[in-house]
Amino acid sequence: MAAALSEAELLALVDALADGEWHSGEDLAAASGITRAALSKRVERLRDWQLDVESRQGLGYRLSAPIERLDAHVLQATTPMRLRVAAVVDSTNTQVLDADASHDPQVLLAELQTAGRGRRGRQWISPFGANLYLSIGWSWAAWPRELSALSLAVGVACVEALTELGVTGVQLKWPNDLLAGGRKLGGILIEHRGEAGGSCRVVIGIGINVQMAAQQAGGVTQPWINLGELCEIQQRPMPGRNALAAALLRQLTTRLSRYADEGFSTMAADWSRLDASRDAPVRILNGDAGFDGIGRGVDRDGALLVETAAGMQRVHAGEVSLRLA
Repeated sequence: MAAALSEAELLALVDALADGEWHSGEDLAAASGITRAALSKRVERLRDWQLDVESRQGLGYRLSAPIERLDAHVLQATTPMRLRVAAVVDSTNTQVLDADASHDPQVLLAELQTAGRGRRGRQWISPFGANLYLSIGWSWAAWPRELSALSLAVGVACVEALTELGVTGVQLKWPNDLLAGGRKLGGILIEHRGEAGGSCRVVIGIGINVQMAAQQAGGVTQPWINLGELCEIQQRPMPGRNALAAALLRQLTTRLSRYADEGFSTMAADWSRLDASRDAPVRILNGDAGFDGIGRGVDRDGALLVETAAGMQRVHAGEVSLRLA
């Protein structure tokens, strides 16, 4: 029985093709000390990772676009959190939820998720190296005030990280989406464990579309945009994945370190400035029921305020969805 391909062997091939240029099959096989048939098997495995590997007679193989793999050594220098970069995981949130909480604060970044999750159990499309997928495990000795608004604070930190890199025009859609031009750029998933009156542990998952191609996003059911397209619209260079991850880690480390003492109140004005539904028509959906109104911001607990004909309504995240007109 043939030996299974190791992750290291596959990553070596990714790195050899990372520049997006043509590489002859003969040279690639020779560099790895394998046959052309064995190389073909490795290429097929990369396609299983949702990498778009082109092949052409006389030219060899190339990636349809260059790829920048995440560098754990570079990223660790940006944060005091224990940091790990994995090639393939089921879900970064699942892995951190199952990790030893005594290692918090900790962060896991992955090149590929096979079972990425969004809010309300939705699938998060996660092709290899195309986007940014990370989860942070953070523990507090006691439940911080305004914990229900944490996703809003994390959203502000994400926008500030993008602004730090020169990317502007990103808004926040309650309770956990990053929007650009009305299309989804990223999302946040927060899960927590603990008992009232005791310690509190949160796992904060963040996904940002960086350079995902249309053919990689077949399962996405809502309008979306990636960072590359946004930067092209704004006529500015696109930051690399390591630069984006580093900026996020810096912002999040600062915000989370202060959150137990400061809560959401110090970021409320920033959230209001970025709020995509502020003073706009909205529809709130809860299963088959729903109602319409005008978005009027959020309260200190992160509840959405919606002005309706029946008066002001406070809407908590839970299983509720917000639709913008």
